[in-house]
Amino acid sequence: MPANVQTLSSSDFDTATAPSLLEALARGVPGVSLSDQTGSMFQRDLNYRGFIASPVVGTPQGLAVYQNGVRINEVFGDIVNWDFIPENAISRMTLVPSNPVYGLNAIGGALSFEMKNGFTYHGVEDETSGGSYGRIGTSIQAGGQKDNVSGYIAADAIDDAGWRQDSPSQLRRLYADAGLRGDNTEFHLTLTEADNHFGAAAATPIELLNQDWSSVYTVPQTTHNQLTFLTASASWKPSDTLTYQAVAYYRNFQQAHVDGNGTDAQNAGCPDPTVLCFPNLDGSLSNLITTGGQTVPAAGALAAPSVLGEIDRTWTDTNSFGGSAQVASSADLLGHGNNFVFGLSVDRGLVQFSTTSELGTVNANTFPFVIGSDLFIDQPSGDVAPVGLGAQTLYTGVYTTDTFDVTKRLAVTAGGRFNVAQMTLTDELGNDPLLDGRHDYSHFNPMAGATYKLTPNLTLYGDYAIANRAPTPLELACSDPLRPCLIDNALVGDPELAQVVTYTGEAGLRGHFDIAHGQLNWTLGAYRALNTNDIIDVASPIPGHESFQNAGNTLRQGIEANASYKRDRWNAYANFTSVDATFRNALILSSPFNPFADANGNIFVVPGDHLTGIPDYRFKAGAEYQITDPWKFGADLNVVGSQYLVGDESNQNPKVPAYWIVNLHSSYKVSSHLELFGLIKNLFDRHYYLSGTFFDVTSFPYLNLTDPRTFVPGMPFAAYLGVRATL
Repeated sequence: MPANVQTLSSSDFDTATAPSLLEALARGVPGVSLSDQTGSMFQRDLNYRGFIASPVVGTPQGLAVYQNGVRINEVFGDIVNWDFIPENAISRMTLVPSNPVYGLNAIGGALSFEMKNGFTYHGVEDETSGGSYGRIGTSIQAGGQKDNVSGYIAADAIDDAGWRQDSPSQLRRLYADAGLRGDNTEFHLTLTEADNHFGAAAATPIELLNQDWSSVYTVPQTTHNQLTFLTASASWKPSDTLTYQAVAYYRNFQQAHVDGNGTDAQNAGCPDPTVLCFPNLDGSLSNLITTGGQTVPAAGALAAPSVLGEIDRTWTDTNSFGGSAQVASSADLLGHGNNFVFGLSVDRGLVQFSTTSELGTVNANTFPFVIGSDLFIDQPSGDVAPVGLGAQTLYTGVYTTDTFDVTKRLAVTAGGRFNVAQMTLTDELGNDPLLDGRHDYSHFNPMAGATYKLTPNLTLYGDYAIANRAPTPLELACSDPLRPCLIDNALVGDPELAQVVTYTGEAGLRGHFDIAHGQLNWTLGAYRALNTNDIIDVASPIPGHESFQNAGNTLRQGIEANASYKRDRWNAYANFTSVDATFRNALILSSPFNPFADANGNIFVVPGDHLTGIPDYRFKAGAEYQITDPWKFGADLNVVGSQYLVGDESNQNPKVPAYWIVNLHSSYKVSSHLELFGLIKNLFDRHYYLSGTFFDVTSFPYLNLTDPRTFVPGMPFAAYLGVRATL
């Protein structure tokens, strides 16, 4: 492979070393770090080379994620719901840097999860664990085969009270696989089911965190995710060098989101002092109107000491289906080794999206709870109104790649993919015809690379690839800064966005050597990824609102160094990655709560300013030692560099500080069928921030806040114990 491809096996997702899927990825993949917008350990953002895969609607996505060959970025905003992937059912994960073969959204790379089946997993395993902050979980997996028939099932249930206030999580997941195998054929049916609840705890003002590290800022903030995901896959190998493969799928994703916020509704300075009013997008004030067509009397609307608030709700119902087919040949070409792949894919998505905004109050005695009033706002001139959006997507792609062994040392790879994205948006309530629209995008993405074996143990690699990302239906429906959206709670019809096209080059060395009766594996490389017409989200002067816009070119570049060593009872690793992510064009962006914004709430970006929310480096090191045959003990150090606050694209405020934490893990085999294990997270109980942004300090006057910075805090010391039984 002419790139820094990284893989994890099922053992890397062992809950005895990492308590969640995302923690396992952060521990096992050198270039990965985690950030947070929700305060839930199951819904964090994965950051790789400055590209994001996030479960938060409105986050510009830069990574494609696959499960058993099906792209699982959700249709509406390309988000990735990590909570839907049961880690105990993972057989293998492969992370491939920017490669056009993986289709839309793979501009930063692609993560491909291969799940277990009854041919690859035999036995029964039951596990129960629990620990800090009300964490308790249980899981079971079983698999086996009889002759040419196989079966596998994995199920788990996790309850976690959350270490922050009002942030519980509840996961219920099931994965099943039924397989048939012939002499030259194999067929599988799989099912993934999930029903998960989260009480999110987003960023909190720094002054409140200084008083209580677990504090939150406005609740309720809840999310309910549900999934039904069916796949059918088949392969036929008529000869040793020729394979045909196909997969078809159906996926239903439903999400209900409730978010307590401040509001622009007010009872002071209104044209009619007897009723509440609401600011229009042009800055004027008009009477607040409910969905029933009534005004709201100012008298009695508030009980002192309260301020007005808002409870915003969204519902997303997505049905997607499609499939892909490919042929692969490993037959020699002109007497040289050759691997050829040709394939095509078709993906269809149907989305129903709706929102409401309920007027509420936030009492000083009950803060941070927003109390609903059963009055629903209908203020289209102020961009707070019920929304009903229908979105239809059709993504098609044709791809090919070929690796040719020019000599026994030199292999050359070339390929490409042609993507077509078609999206149709429809206003289903009939009150906003500007939502209606058709958007078409297409692009051909080539790639070329080579590997050269300098010695049998040392390989030089390099490649160049072009990939594209079409705007999502969400981004297309919210791209006018004059009509911003209450993300993810409202949409309006807006101007067209250009697609993002990314040009990525990387090169490096990798090798493996026998040293001191052990084996050392290492990689040293550098990468450079230029995004043209990059899409970013921009804050609005209206609290809680934002819009999307093309922001010219952005550049992400850095180095990657990784080493691992295995000897007898020792297993050690260390890696370092850097990300220098910068804007390449001058921009005027809205960041109204940034202390350095001008009178109009704007900041001024110059070429060379750094992108926000991206740590500038990561350093990870760890070791595991088998003290006795049944007893293992390990420790991990994770160092994450500093980053600029989201909303500080002009880089004038202090950065989110770098941080480091130490984690421990240990396991003891009581017998061949029974194992005890334990984990400690953040051994030294360090306080650190995962991300930061700005907020309106005047939202709740009785809090007397003056610092506009707001952060997502990192989890303090936590300990977990578990027991695992196998048959």
